[in-house]
Amino acid sequence: MRDVFHRLSTFVSNAVGSPYSFVLAIIVILAWAISGPIFKFSDTWQLVINTGTTIITFLMVFLIQNTQNRDSKAVHLKLDELLRATRSARNQIINVEDMSDEELESLHTEFSEFHQKTASALERRKIKQKQT
Repeated sequence: MRDVFHRLSTFVSNAVGSPYSFVLAIIVILAWAISGPIFKFSDTWQLVINTGTTIITFLMVFLIQNTQNRDSKAVHLKLDELLRATRSARNQIINVEDMSDEELESLHTEFSEFHQKTASALERRKIKQKQT
C-alpha cells in the first residue's frame, strides 16, 4: 500500500507541479467563467467550481504533506551523514528533530551566542585590517 501511494504521490506531485497543469487550471477556470452566461450564473454553475476546487484542495493537502515529509526526511538524512562524517561535529545533535521544545530552545540559545561571538570577532578583524 505504501509503495503504491509513494509512486502515485510522486507521479501526481510531478504532474501537478508542471507548467502544463497550471495552464490546464487556467483553461478550466476560463471555461467555467465563459460558461457563466450560458448557465445564467446559477447556483449550480457556482457549485460546480466550488465543489471541484474543494475536492482538489482536500486531496492536495495530503499529497503536499507526504511530499514535504519525504523531502524533510531526505534532507535530515543528508545532514546526519555530513555530521557523522565531520570529526569536529557534535553527533549528539544528529536527531535534533526529535528533541523536546526545551532542548531545542537551549540549543538555539547556544548557537545564537556562538553566532554573536563570531560576528563580534569578524567585526574586530575588519576594524583591525582597516587600521593597517
